[in-house]
Amino acid sequence: QLQFVESGGDSVQPGGSLRLSCVASGFSLGWDTVAWFRQDPGKDHEGISCISDDGTTYYDDFVKGRFIISRDNAANTVFLQMSNLRPEDKSRYYCAVVGVKRMCDRALVARYASDYWGQGTQVTVSS
Repeated sequence: QLQFVESGGDSVQPGGSLRLSCVASGFSLGWDTVAWFRQDPGKDHEGISCISDDGTTYYDDFVKGRFIISRDNAANTVFLQMSNLRPEDKSRYYCAVVGVKRMCDRALVARYASDYWGQGTQVTVSS
């Protein structure tokens, strides 16, 4: 069984920071490319960032310079460090496997992301 548990979301003020975690079970996350997504009510999952099995990273223009994706393969975990949060960052955030190796970018995430989703974690940014 493939399972994801996202955590770390909270309500913060603009300019605040959060660290999201995605813990995988049922498979070895270190062998896969993983992406973070956001989903707003009534909308599709939108790729935000990804990190390949060998550490290649990609960031959406809206989060570049503010978010950092990383992984701890021994802990079977992918992180998203979120800094300088903006109200428009409010969303529910998910992680998912992307079916490519050694690379990732926006197009690859959109095309090859798995349809298997966890429960997500809610991020709210408001003053």
